[in-house]
Amino acid sequence: MEEGIEHRTVSVNGINMHIAEKGQGPLILFIHGFPDLWFSWRHQITALSSSGYRCVAPDLRGFGDTDAPPTPTAYTSLHIVGDLIGLLDAIAPSEDKVFVVGHDWGAIIAWYLSLYRPERVRALINLSAPFTPRNPKRKPLDTLRAVYGADYYICRFQEPGDIESEFDQIGTERVVKEFLTYRNPGPLYLPKGKEFGHPLDAPIVLPSWLSEEECNYYATKYGKTGFTGGLNYYRNLDLNWELTSPWTGAQIKVPVKFIVGDQDLTYNAPGMKDYIHKGGMKRDLPLLEEVVVMQGAAHFLHQERPLDINKHILDFFHKF
Repeated sequence: MEEGIEHRTVSVNGINMHIAEKGQGPLILFIHGFPDLWFSWRHQITALSSSGYRCVAPDLRGFGDTDAPPTPTAYTSLHIVGDLIGLLDAIAPSEDKVFVVGHDWGAIIAWYLSLYRPERVRALINLSAPFTPRNPKRKPLDTLRAVYGADYYICRFQEPGDIESEFDQIGTERVVKEFLTYRNPGPLYLPKGKEFGHPLDAPIVLPSWLSEEECNYYATKYGKTGFTGGLNYYRNLDLNWELTSPWTGAQIKVPVKFIVGDQDLTYNAPGMKDYIHKGGMKRDLPLLEEVVVMQGAAHFLHQERPLDINKHILDFFHKF
């Protein structure tokens, strides 16, 4: 499962960060989301390291074998991007620019990285989470509550300890499997005490692209850390909004390719298809080269369709 992948810990930005890496050549930084780990990128690391790239996939702050600071406000976009800049300075001091691939929260962090430090990004491929421009008139959580209500998963994640105690009752392995196998293109609701809408004794059937062994890896790591580190990213949505007021209306000026599954809840959010396809995204990302909508693919498309995603990454980065 991890053939030839090397693991080490790097001291960055005041924390110890675990990274997985393989290969020689131009560096590709892979940034995972929630509830994920470096392990999310196992198929990409194997394929791209054998195609002449140095693949580096960290566990982000709060995840896996990387430190998880106890303060919830230590998880803003500025902290996370600071970690990644520190990582690049430590492991690739001679590379001015690197390739970046992000998914889910990792894609959001990659947008921020490209916004704050565009001169460090050679080209970017983001999966699943489109860029969303800052609305100076409305805080994100107010918007989400107004559109979706209090049971929407991001709203349920806000109260520290609340959803964690529910996840404890459901069990770590089951929580991981529920997220990884979620295929409903509609919004994810987690009403209190409803356990993802399935009885706790109902078996979860894994798709062909996900094995028990792979689920066990996630469950083992989250069993040690809990989910709080990852949930803290959601708990900083409004603080990120406050801190990024200087970037209101700013464009992201790095070459971008965006890939999303047509079954992904992100793609099916209200207004999102219009934003992506009718000029909004191109306005905010002037160097957007291509949008790929993968038919029949859901949220974890790089694990579900690794061969397709690997080819997209190779074809795009090859231009640079």
